[in-house]
Amino acid sequence: MTDAQNGGYDEFLDALEAGEGYYYACSNGHALVPPRRVCPHCGDRDLEQTELPETGEIRTHTTVTVPTPQFEDDAPYVTAIATFGQVKLTGIVRDIDPVDVEIGQEVTVTVEPSETTDERTIAFYAHS
Repeated sequence: MTDAQNGGYDEFLDALEAGEGYYYACSNGHALVPPRRVCPHCGDRDLEQTELPETGEIRTHTTVTVPTPQFEDDAPYVTAIATFGQVKLTGIVRDIDPVDVEIGQEVTVTVEPSETTDERTIAFYAHS
């Protein structure tokens, strides 16, 4: 998929993987991920690239024990939504027992391959 086809998502994943995550903010204060050309909330085209905070907080999560075929070898795994400042990211929580994942837990974000397909996915690492 070319960058034009995926709206800059590969560029966004590259930046996360390099520890240089970002998002776009419109002049009305809406945060946009993945990068877009127009704010879907207000239609603003004046988007500014803004640095993603280094840490986020898990807002909700679920443990997947019966996965889709694309994540068959990853299961069981925890999918979480974490906020990084104004931005919400969805990813897989790594290197923690699923029963130990908690709402409010601090996480960092990176990009790693899934165990099943080797495709890149957003990954969170919890901090104690």
